[in-house]
Amino acid sequence: MNLKFTFESDEESSIFKEKDIGIRSLTPRQTAGNVLAARLKWLILLAVTAAIRAAASVPPSCSAMVDGGYTSRPGALVDGKPVYRTIGEALQTVPACREGSFIIFIRKGIYHEKISIDANSIHLIGEDRDSTVITFDAAAGAPAPDGKPYGTRGCFTLAVMRPDFRAENLTIENSFDYPENAARPDKNPSKITDAQGVAVMTAESSDRAVFINCVIRGYQDTLFPDAGRHYFLQCRILGHVDFIFGAGQAVFEDCDIVSRDRKGKDPTGYITAPSTPISFPYGFLFLDCCLLRETPDLPAGSVRLGRPWHPGADPAASGSAVFIRCLMEDHIGPEGYAPISSRDTTGRKIIFDLEKDSRFFEFHSHGPGALESTSRPQLDEKAAAWYQKEYVLNGWKPWEEMER
Repeated sequence: MNLKFTFESDEESSIFKEKDIGIRSLTPRQTAGNVLAARLKWLILLAVTAAIRAAASVPPSCSAMVDGGYTSRPGALVDGKPVYRTIGEALQTVPACREGSFIIFIRKGIYHEKISIDANSIHLIGEDRDSTVITFDAAAGAPAPDGKPYGTRGCFTLAVMRPDFRAENLTIENSFDYPENAARPDKNPSKITDAQGVAVMTAESSDRAVFINCVIRGYQDTLFPDAGRHYFLQCRILGHVDFIFGAGQAVFEDCDIVSRDRKGKDPTGYITAPSTPISFPYGFLFLDCCLLRETPDLPAGSVRLGRPWHPGADPAASGSAVFIRCLMEDHIGPEGYAPISSRDTTGRKIIFDLEKDSRFFEFHSHGPGALESTSRPQLDEKAAAWYQKEYVLNGWKPWEEMER
């Protein structure tokens, strides 16, 4: 008698073995009954195991849970936790007066939402980094609901406006299709001129923002850490033009900084565009990061480490980006940096380039893109000692908080 079953997973298939249930010496009727009983036993066992794993993955201190597949009344208690279908619904329930953090646990799923964090100490914790995705598809030049263009500061997927925010195990992306828009003819009325798409922005009173094991994905202007201090640990950040930019202080530790291709352009991209105020000694610090290419066909030498952004041609901006012990693939070219243009209040276009007192440096870069040249300033041991993460973050040490 030949019996044929469809298994729901490789795990079920691997544990369900003919030898484990002793069917070879049984009659066809006994065999069929034993096989069905054995499969039922294993299915129950797998279901119980999955339930235990799912329950264990929920932080015991979480304040609310978000599940895209949830269909009951918003805020109904499940295992003692209020459950919502969207992140926005959960954020609307944050008490105005409370002590401690408000922790939202987010189940696997794709959440098409535009989120603004307007309360202190909000934590967003995903169930799985690559399977818990917050996405929105606005570009700066696209019309917002009010009919006006979003603008760079309005096209975000996630905006953090208050202090002590934390994100873990999440993908946050701006899914505006930059390549498809770029491929449209210039005379096509549907082509968007300002194609910047911010995935994550900090603004207003944001400070002490932490991102752990997150993917932050976009094309131009992906990550905009513009206010306060930031700590990025083991994150993967993707983009091509000025995809890490802004005036804030940020430490990137053990992160993958991934350059995406911009077909037909040379340079294909610029990693940083800091606008650090000249009164601040530090801007962006990359510690033990990997500067990678997304695809093998990204041309060698086609990406620059940064350029000095001066918003509104502000002379008080003096961008700082420092790379310490970073692996660099060969898409990083010997030129290192590039000029950038900005317009002042009269509309006059001004070109800003690196100068003798510019604050772009490397120390102990390695890999095929670690090319020494006169246009890539290097720090010596004594100068590099001043670029410690606690110095950049002005005494704030979030890594110590994580150890407790």
